[in-house]
Amino acid sequence: MSAKADDAFRTISEVSEMLGVPSHVLRFWETKFSTLRPLKRSGGRRYYRPADVHLLERIRDLLYSEGFTIKGAQKHLSDPAPSASSQKAAVSRDNNLSQAMDLLTEARTSLAALRVTLAS
Repeated sequence: MSAKADDAFRTISEVSEMLGVPSHVLRFWETKFSTLRPLKRSGGRRYYRPADVHLLERIRDLLYSEGFTIKGAQKHLSDPAPSASSQKAAVSRDNNLSQAMDLLTEARTSLAALRVTLAS
């Protein structure tokens, strides 16, 4: 079987396999994300446009990789741009992570020096 073009419509089983998400989960997401509207033909067979597949990828990433809840992902997708307070929180979180990494690096160096001292 030949590969489909990038702009081709895909069935739910194709999208399910592509994203590594069961088809029942894709149908569930349709009920939770109003912007997700695959084409439905007679018999209820779904056909996903490339934009639908892209949105599903984003939803999957928000839920599975970034740890969002359904409500959080809905809100994130509906916000056109992150608010100033969420940007400040992200910068603060990044700064805290950077400081923690610096402390861990110092601790690792101290432990290595202690190991050398104890070994001799």
